[in-house]
Amino acid sequence: MSVPASTPQPVTRLTPERRTTLFYATLFTTAGAANSYGGIWFAHMGLSAAQISVVNALPVFCLLVLNLAVGRLADRATDWRQVIALAMGVAGLLPLGLFFVNGFWGIALFWTLAAVTLSTAIPVVDAAAMRMCARHGSDFGAMRAWGTIGYLVVIVGSGYLLAALGPGAYLPLFCGLALLRAGIAQALPRFRAPAGTEVVVPGATQLRQLMRPWFVLPLAGFAIVNGSHTILNAFQGLLWAQQGIPVPVIGLLIALGGASEALMFFLFRRLLVRWTPRVLLTVSGVITVLRWAAMGLAPGVPVLIGLQALHGVTYGLGFMASVHFINARTSEDISAQGQSFSVMLQLAMSVLALLGFGGVVDRLGAQAYFVSAGFAMLAVVLFLFALRTDPPKASAVITPAPPP
Repeated sequence: MSVPASTPQPVTRLTPERRTTLFYATLFTTAGAANSYGGIWFAHMGLSAAQISVVNALPVFCLLVLNLAVGRLADRATDWRQVIALAMGVAGLLPLGLFFVNGFWGIALFWTLAAVTLSTAIPVVDAAAMRMCARHGSDFGAMRAWGTIGYLVVIVGSGYLLAALGPGAYLPLFCGLALLRAGIAQALPRFRAPAGTEVVVPGATQLRQLMRPWFVLPLAGFAIVNGSHTILNAFQGLLWAQQGIPVPVIGLLIALGGASEALMFFLFRRLLVRWTPRVLLTVSGVITVLRWAAMGLAPGVPVLIGLQALHGVTYGLGFMASVHFINARTSEDISAQGQSFSVMLQLAMSVLALLGFGGVVDRLGAQAYFVSAGFAMLAVVLFLFALRTDPPKASAVITPAPPP
């Protein structure tokens, strides 16, 4: 009697990497909608310019307090996925409250709660995805690039959509994107390795073990570099408009910067093979100084195209180098806390930069970028000091266990 052939098992196409990549493609979509049209919607709801500033500032101050606490909670969970899925679910539902409020305080409440819930989870997402990629040998940069791509698609698409439908379409769009992200988050894979299947070469197991110059200085330096980019994001459209650059061209220049950032994420793995994260951070700082100094000369569009193409080096390279630097020096016990600590430094430096730069723009115009270049030079000094310090030789790289 013949033996029936075994039924072939279906091969799933939704690998853990693909599910995480799909989630990244939705992660920053609400930020894209907010950056492109949020201010217009706030004004449509009757908020003054001062009130809009407060609504945008409140989440930043809350994040300074809560970031590390959420990272610590995520590291203590059975898997980081639990915290991520819960946070995205809450961040998907909270914006719905904006349908039922009209005044400043109601809008500020729901906007802040939604923004804080989302933003405190982002360092956890990066930490979890990096651990999974290290274990599987996959490319975190290529995965993270889709976050930037999704952000750009929403910026461009929402501009056309809302121009056709008017301000009333903004909130349904924003809430729809938040709910889409929440739904995709529920399908995220498990990020930690099953017990007994991996060999872990541990890095630091407590955050206080890392509070040394070799670790803090590079992250403080990148916080300054990031702060100088926060200045750019806040004032670049205004400064370019004052130079007489047409609004459609400004939009294309901003999109070029985002495309350059995504390209760097795809290419970063090749750079990391040749240079250490601290060296790459130093390169990002030096190019940042040169980029802002050139911006201060108020160049024309042809030169601005080249300067915007450098965004992948000044921000993208620095960001990827910083998260890999943290990943290489932390164990799974504090992966999320390490990334959250870096984000806390970035938030603090961004607040200082924005508070100090606004008045300078009013007085100097495009030449204010020289001040931003000097600010970034401080980061280069910190990077150079960090290169002179010797970190311990412990590594947090996760390698597959040998077969039994």
